[in-house]
Amino acid sequence: MTISDTAAATPALVVSLPGAALRTALGPVPDGVLLVEWDMTGPAPLPHIDIAVPPYMGATPLLANLAGTTTRLVQSQSIGYDGVADVLPPGHVFANATSVHETSTAELTLALILASQRGIPDFVRAAAEGRWAPARHASLADRTVLIVGYGGVGQAIEARLAPFEVNVVRVASTAREGATGHIHGIDELAALLPQADIVVVGVPLSDATHHLVDDAFLTAMPDGALLVNIARGPVADTAALLAHASSGRLRLALDVTDPEPLPAGHPLFALPNVLITPHVGGASTAMMPRMGRLLADQIARMLQGDAPRNVVVRS
Repeated sequence: MTISDTAAATPALVVSLPGAALRTALGPVPDGVLLVEWDMTGPAPLPHIDIAVPPYMGATPLLANLAGTTTRLVQSQSIGYDGVADVLPPGHVFANATSVHETSTAELTLALILASQRGIPDFVRAAAEGRWAPARHASLADRTVLIVGYGGVGQAIEARLAPFEVNVVRVASTAREGATGHIHGIDELAALLPQADIVVVGVPLSDATHHLVDDAFLTAMPDGALLVNIARGPVADTAALLAHASSGRLRLALDVTDPEPLPAGHPLFALPNVLITPHVGGASTAMMPRMGRLLADQIARMLQGDAPRNVVVRS
């Protein structure tokens, strides 16, 4: 059970970690902090855990195993927290991993956009066949990029788009003024979509955003436009995506799908105008060091009696 013996007989703080990778990233901990290993696949090793950290992927159903255990904080390793409120037993405080994944997700988003715009998948396929296949593809420069969802990830994407000389249009749940310009409300989306060459979807999954990207949404996009989904798979209607991509009218770059994993042989895989990555937006070498820093900060805050960061659910 124990992966650290640095704590005194009566620890000031008990922290459960799902494995050795996060323990390594966390580094030295203050005196009085007891670290225990628990991946949440079974009952808790102790009746009280001050900070419980679930696994990175597939963690939401495992939160039910907190029943019968008291915690002061459940610290997720993900930004998204869809479904957590439905599973988390009463009496827990849940924080997401804001500050951990924004940079890597923005990097992947730019990679998907650039690869799709400049025809990289076509060139890779030609090279695999031993063919020299020059072609002129669409630029990213001078395009209008519509960012739907303007939280931390959306802002990180905009910051990385800035050097590419694009026109960025921002959409959030409500209209307001932002540090880099006007932010439109989601109610303006129908009027904004026809102007966009590239649409990046980065909204949280909720009842309001489930199938936000439906046939009407896609129909409003201009011919040849690129849709990039780095949100959650169910934000988009897969049947509608397949219909618009199969016709060749729209291009897709998807880091998330519905269902997920996308089944072997799914027709989306076969379309040359669809680029798919297997939900790896945050899966880079930046993740663990940043997660370690976030957890270290939460430990320090709790030892000092301060409120934790990033609280998104109280059950």
